[in-house]
Amino acid sequence: MTLINKLSAAPAKWNRRSREERLLLLEAFALLGMARLMVLLTPFRFLARTLGKHMAETPAAVDSASSRSANLVGQAVRSAAGNTPWQSVCLPQAVTGQWMLKRRNIPATLYLGVKKSPESPDKLAAHAWLRCGGKILTGAEGHRQFTVVSTFATNKRGIAPSPR
Repeated sequence: MTLINKLSAAPAKWNRRSREERLLLLEAFALLGMARLMVLLTPFRFLARTLGKHMAETPAAVDSASSRSANLVGQAVRSAAGNTPWQSVCLPQAVTGQWMLKRRNIPATLYLGVKKSPESPDKLAAHAWLRCGGKILTGAEGHRQFTVVSTFATNKRGIAPSPR
């Protein structure tokens, strides 16, 4: 799809969305910008403080209302990420989703993983993804290829120690 076609389709897509979806998209867009700035300009330890309990995981099941809300948040983050004028890769997406779910008191776990880079075996590739219940909300593509090196879990109720 060309840029002109994409831009001309945007108003129609926006009008088809519910009020809730529109608000989530706007929130995701703003938070993606904040997450990107924090990733670029601050030491990771400051960002990590906003992500939840380090080296903990949330349960693999959530109630249906939380699951529905989490799915909407994930969709909003992925959709907004595809429309930012800056790069919104896996880490800003996972951070944004984590912040949005934390605000809604929905338990989620942010994962950071590494693997050997396919382009250069002496270097590492990194990836971040976000899980709520049994569903990967952001960064799902290829996440199984990465070895988890760190986790951050939100919502103090129900946090289980990481099995690592």
